[in-house]
Amino acid sequence: MVEILWHGRGGQGAFTAAKLLGAAYCTQDGHYALAFPSFGPERRGAPMRAFTKLSRERIGNRSALPLPTSSSTWTTPCCPKTPSAS
Repeated sequence: MVEILWHGRGGQGAFTAAKLLGAAYCTQDGHYALAFPSFGPERRGAPMRAFTKLSRERIGNRSALPLPTSSSTWTTPCCPKTPSAS
């Protein structure tokens, strides 16, 4: 099973990408996918995570991924860097 963790902010499209990857994988017979989001209070710009699981067997475990196979980060840091005083 391939497990992908997506990091982003609400409105960036990370969850949409997770769903599209899963849908594309399922176009072949015998391929299964699961995509689901995880976020706090719903609002644009809030940090969120999405998960995609791809497998050639039915996927029964619908929990978050403690150790994903890979990850994709779509967000910039929460706090912009400030110039240091020299």
